Amino acid sequence: MTKKLYILIGTRPNFIKVTRFKELSSKYNFDVKIIHTGQHFDDNMANVFFDQFDLRPDYFLNVGGLSPNSQVGQIILKLEELFEEIGKPDFFMVPGDVNSTLAGAVAANKLNITLIHLESGLRSFDKKMPEEHNRIVADNLANICMVTEPSGLENIKDENIQAKTYHVGNTMIDTLVKFESKIEESPILEELALIDKKYLLCTFHRPSNVDAESQLKKLTSLLMALTRKGKVVIPLHPRTRKMLMEFDMLSELEENTDVILSNPIGYFEFQKLIKYSQVVITDSGGIQEETTYRKVPCLTVRENTERPVTITQGTNSLVKFEESEILRFVEKVELGNYKSGEVPKFWDGQTTERIYEVLCEQ
Repeated sequence: MTKKLYILIGTRPNFIKVTRFKELSSKYNFDVKIIHTGQHFDDNMANVFFDQFDLRPDYFLNVGGLSPNSQVGQIILKLEELFEEIGKPDFFMVPGDVNSTLAGAVAANKLNITLIHLESGLRSFDKKMPEEHNRIVADNLANICMVTEPSGLENIKDENIQAKTYHVGNTMIDTLVKFESKIEESPILEELALIDKKYLLCTFHRPSNVDAESQLKKLTSLLMALTRKGKVVIPLHPRTRKMLMEFDMLSELEENTDVILSNPIGYFEFQKLIKYSQVVITDSGGIQEETTYRKVPCLTVRENTERPVTITQGTNSLVKFEESEILRFVEKVELGNYKSGEVPKFWDGQTTERIYEVLCEQ
């Protein structure tokens, strides 16, 4: 008998985690539907990804542009209405740690639908991060926790979470493996006149790094200093661009020919930039994992990470938002004195299969 698996997505990182569920659905006798909340509503933030992955949502909840509280409330209401219309699934999956994750978890719990949290057990132990609360709620409401790394198993055990828990690996790596040839075909290096391993890639979007004028001054100064090491590529998150314009700092970066600014770019293009960069400097979560898989040095400008395996096994390091410290790490990379790292267990491109095998046993 065919089982129904409905997957809720809302942001770019969510899209990247679910690219193979539909293609494998018939093999495992599942009917898979993708429900897009619309949390990321900017065309560059969403539609480019759907075009590249050839992944079209079956249903669209259209909550983009609302406040976080309104988004969560609307998603819960609209999911209830949708399930009244099309029927409840056997399994409802929420990936990650965003507003859509939280709302989907609450909705499934209230509607008595078996909830799967994809990417369970990750903890930064920083209660100032909204994502941390989303993760904790989703794990506590989940019936099935799908874990990417050993720390996830430990945290779920420590918190006495009662869900069935499985260490399956990382579906984001499934997407990397699936689209490797498309990534390699991207002409982005030629388009930006970049040389293999001769440029630095930067991404910043967290409020703690881009919302205050003082932090943006530090960011601008850092980018200028990094140009002494090579060209600096920074695809600007809409939030970062908005704040740079607001504080009249964008023009200074635009005038420096060694700083390459762009709008958010497609998945294939960005992955090629990661693959051939000398070092990645970021405040992102998922990029820590992608660089670890690629064995590309990653400097994460944060006080903590919910993905510790990228540090203990991978190529990631936590650094303070201080120009001198970041430059010191970049120099270690230049001199070949930076750790080489290894790929964590189950980050092999087969995680989606393992998840289906678990679901077939339920």
